[in-house]
Amino acid sequence: MEGDAAAAAEETSFVADDVNNIIKESIDTVLQNASYNHNKVGQWTSSMVEVCLKRLTALNKPFKYVVTCVIMQKNGAGLHTASSCYWDNTTDGSRTVRWENKTMYCIATVFGLAI
Repeated sequence: MEGDAAAAAEETSFVADDVNNIIKESIDTVLQNASYNHNKVGQWTSSMVEVCLKRLTALNKPFKYVVTCVIMQKNGAGLHTASSCYWDNTTDGSRTVRWENKTMYCIATVFGLAI
C-alpha cells in the first residue's frame, strides 16, 4: 500500500529533478553550439519555451506550467533576477536553470501549478 501511495504522490507532484532535466535538455536542443546572435535571440527564446512546454505536458501531470527564458550576451554586464510565488508548497514548485557557453547566458524558469 505504501508503494502505491508513493507512486500516486509522484504522479501528482512537482518533481524538481525531472523539471530541471527537461529545462537543460530543452536549452541544449535549441542552443547546442550556437554563438550569440542578436537577430536570432527572439527565435531561440520562443523555441526554447515551446520545446520545454511540450516536454512538460508530455509528463501528463495535473499542472499548469509557466516557462520563462532570458538569453543575454556575455559582455560583462550584470543581470539579477528574482521571483516570488504565493502557492501551495506541497503541490506547486519552480525550477530555474542557468546555462552558458562562451558567448551567452540562458536563464530559464519553470513554474508548475497543480490543477
